[in-house]
Amino acid sequence: MERRTIGGAALAVGAVGLGCMTMSWGYSASQRLGERSVRTVHAALDAGVRLLDTADMYGPFTNELLVGRALKGRRDDAFISTKCGLLVGDQHIVANGRAGYVRRACDASLRRLQTDVIDLYQLHRADPEVPVEETWGAMAELVTAGKVRALGLCAVGALVPRRSRAGLHDATIRQLERVQQVFPVSAVEAELSVWSPEALVSLLPWCTARGVGLLAAMPLGSGYLTGTLKPGQGFEPDDPRARHPRFTAEMMAANQPVVAGLRRVAQRHGATPAQVALAWVLRQGPHVVPVPGAKREEWAVENAGAAALALTDRDLAEIAALPPALGSWD
Repeated sequence: MERRTIGGAALAVGAVGLGCMTMSWGYSASQRLGERSVRTVHAALDAGVRLLDTADMYGPFTNELLVGRALKGRRDDAFISTKCGLLVGDQHIVANGRAGYVRRACDASLRRLQTDVIDLYQLHRADPEVPVEETWGAMAELVTAGKVRALGLCAVGALVPRRSRAGLHDATIRQLERVQQVFPVSAVEAELSVWSPEALVSLLPWCTARGVGLLAAMPLGSGYLTGTLKPGQGFEPDDPRARHPRFTAEMMAANQPVVAGLRRVAQRHGATPAQVALAWVLRQGPHVVPVPGAKREEWAVENAGAAALALTDRDLAEIAALPPALGSWD
């Protein structure tokens, strides 16, 4: 698989990563596959994937434990990206950016991941009660101590309904400008896909101008762009898509032209709609790395295959002409 670099530290990763969250948290509990997830990680690594994206809050903690178990004996094959800054309670998710917490969280992640260094440590969300410079300074100390290789930041407010995507990315850029004064940012993780392209307006240009990598979260539109979800199929109560306006039966039906367009392009290449969606993300810049989630081996291998799919100018023009997706929090 093609290698891409992240940040000024020139951290090398495969062009397509693997989002591990859905293996143990965030989607339907009945669809979690336990030990099969370990085999999925191995299949991804065998296919050339290097970047594994997790976080301490996923589970909480169970996702890092799973990744650590999967990498036993294969640590050198992987690039680990994990996160701190959010605590999961019974009713709420709250931010914690205090320096002492950051240090303890890192040590706990290292133990769960069964490693002596984290390749990319990301601030999941800034604490409104703590200056972001203070949190970032504590994270920078972890690099100096050799526990972390590089630092990243997730898009501000990514876990809550957003008033506007433009406002979300503007707020992220303001935070990035502040923390850059303390220690270099190597990567930003933000949603980017064919049906959520807003990061292309200001956030990606900011990253490109500064050599900062962009990890594209949800590049398959939470599964919709694979073409395997049917309007009206419904989701289990613990699945966040059950509450998302874009996943109502009406909106899923209204957005079918987006999937149909991806399928037309895919047919010309002998590919799948998911691979086309990922190849489109890859074409947005040499420092962009899509991080699709996958719970099954075959899906991880299929996603990795997108790195070899070369979209033509005709393909890109057809995708650009697709109607904008309907249904959002705005």
